[in-house]
Amino acid sequence: KNMVTYADRPWTKHYDAKVPSSLAPYPEHPLHEFLRQSAKKFPNNPITLTSAHLPVVGRIKSTLSYQQADALSDALAQGLVEMGLQKGDRVAIIMPNCVQFVISFYAILKAGGVVAATNPTYPPKRMAEQLKDSGAKVAISLTLFYPMLKQIQADTDVKNIIVTNIKEYLPGPAKTLFTIAKEKKTGHRVEQLQSNDHWFQAILSQNAGKRPSVEVKASDTAIFQYTGGTTGVAKAAMATHQALVANTLMCNAWLVGDGPSQEEISLAAIPMFHVFGMVAVLSFCVYMGGLMVLVPNAREIDEVLDCINRYKPTQFMGVPALYNSINNHPKVIAGEVSLKSIRACISGSAPLPPATKRRFEELSGGVIAEGFGMSEAPTATHVNPLRGENRIGSIGLPLPDMEMKIVSLEDGETEMPVGEPGELCMAGPQIMVGYHNMPTETTNVIRTDKNGKRWLYTGDIARMDEDGYFYIVDRKKDMALI
Repeated sequence: KNMVTYADRPWTKHYDAKVPSSLAPYPEHPLHEFLRQSAKKFPNNPITLTSAHLPVVGRIKSTLSYQQADALSDALAQGLVEMGLQKGDRVAIIMPNCVQFVISFYAILKAGGVVAATNPTYPPKRMAEQLKDSGAKVAISLTLFYPMLKQIQADTDVKNIIVTNIKEYLPGPAKTLFTIAKEKKTGHRVEQLQSNDHWFQAILSQNAGKRPSVEVKASDTAIFQYTGGTTGVAKAAMATHQALVANTLMCNAWLVGDGPSQEEISLAAIPMFHVFGMVAVLSFCVYMGGLMVLVPNAREIDEVLDCINRYKPTQFMGVPALYNSINNHPKVIAGEVSLKSIRACISGSAPLPPATKRRFEELSGGVIAEGFGMSEAPTATHVNPLRGENRIGSIGLPLPDMEMKIVSLEDGETEMPVGEPGELCMAGPQIMVGYHNMPTETTNVIRTDKNGKRWLYTGDIARMDEDGYFYIVDRKKDMALI
């Protein structure tokens, strides 16, 4: 029997031709440097579009160019610094995918802060627990969630709330329509803020043309990603700028090949408040200088289809349920919506049923590659090749520079023979620093071997076939995903 070992990294032999087995050395710069670079290279490229950009006269241009996104996030960053934000302070983002999320994300990083993005649909109690745990001093929120935040603020460390209306970046006609027809009825209207709170737009105009002089290093913490454990206690996985830069470049190598492709249009339907959307859509798209079509609520399948029809996305990261709803939608079945522009999809967060994959690929002519990722290694660690063989039931091949081993469930050390199940462990440039304020949990999952290498023990039971494709067999313990 061929004695393949995990250390041989047999998976690299099955990479697509354009994917290198290593991308090292990785650039040592903060994550927002990608936005600065794209703003220099492609200043007038559109960065975001929303479904409200109706093609009244041809294709309405974006609400925002790369140059504008860079300048606006500079201004907001300066505003945060003037509000007293210190290096390493956490800032909560409480909003769905929208232009303001993109500006806020980069502003917090530029100010030397740490992004703690939260699912805006959380009930108040859970929201309060997460804000309290993160120690966030500032929250950036839509008007829609402002009353709820005021109600729980006393149970958190939040001193200032920066508030924006979802309509701010809608084009004129859509903005007017929203104000007349929807704003009050749907709870988006807030007339007045309480003391210590600020309008997003006011901070932008007060600080227009300014940028903070904070030095942010690649080794600084960039995000807290909350992940539900077995106990239901939320843990914040802390990741550095370096980790996110590395994973952005890994995604790029897998999907695009050599260097940025500013022609790419990414359908941003999965939430950016979770690392899958944050890294594989937002950061990856910004690195390329591509365009993101923002969908605030992916459950509104009509809106998703509208965006596909109108903006012809080339990339579409998603989850099996989303691809499935599209496959079975009456408009798709009737041929009223063409998916033909879609070239590359990565499906994550749950196993991808073969029938879902097959049907979507027939409809689009593109590929859905099943992948795997974790908040503790934000975000992608394994993906099936785009051109090479996709093995059914497999999460695919480890990305460049990832190392893997499958170890015994008895002792956590002995490597299992290839093909046999054990705990999946991984090492690589995007592994988290640890969990915030949870030293015991951190020591349980991050273990340093005798060569000084940090391994993440995933709690997933997996096996590797001799070609280096990985299969998740089970969870050691039941975990909530988001």
